[in-house]
Amino acid sequence: MFAIILNAVAIFIGSALGALFQRGISEKYVNVLNTAMGLCAITLGMNVAIESMQKTQYPVLFIFCLSIGGLIGTLLKMDQRMEKATRSISGSNLGEGITTGVLLCCVGTLAMMGPVMSALYNDNTYLMTAATLNFVTVLVLASSYGFGIALVGVVVFIWMSSIYGLALLSRNLISEELICEVSVVGGILIAASGLGILHIKDCKTINLLPALFMPMVFFAVRALLAHFGINF
Repeated sequence: MFAIILNAVAIFIGSALGALFQRGISEKYVNVLNTAMGLCAITLGMNVAIESMQKTQYPVLFIFCLSIGGLIGTLLKMDQRMEKATRSISGSNLGEGITTGVLLCCVGTLAMMGPVMSALYNDNTYLMTAATLNFVTVLVLASSYGFGIALVGVVVFIWMSSIYGLALLSRNLISEELICEVSVVGGILIAASGLGILHIKDCKTINLLPALFMPMVFFAVRALLAHFGINF
């Protein structure tokens, strides 16, 4: 758990330094950093998605996950709720920055396998690496969106702690198959957030966040059907 706490602390410190950096830099440089983060998000997202697609046994599952997840997010008006919640914190589009930060810090091998390796084998290598990358990520984001990006640390702590707890409770709940499918969906969402940062296309990424949980639902349903002798 220490390494998970370290991730949250790294995000908090990175957000504070990024916010201080924001006050001493002109708008044109902030725009450059924003552009750099957008390009990085697209590159990293597509890399995660393509790499995971080569390992998946369900090559069209991500289509259903994104479609159903997007419908759920839209019905719940997650985009509007996030905008309303962050409006009082910052005059900028903080919701977009937080969504990008959550995706970059919570999706991928390090964020998901790290807690599993820590819980099962007491190996914190992945988590320590994730802490370093998360620090740099929020540092750049906070230079554009402000200290409100520190809220990402809360989400990361809850996310990693949940996976850590599940791994302790059952080795079968978090399989390589599940991580692979979540990574495909997550990679696409990271790339979509990059498009938003670059103002190319507002994909309403917040509304698509429920798609990250759809692979878990799929494998839960598959396991339930297999219990009754129905395999697919």
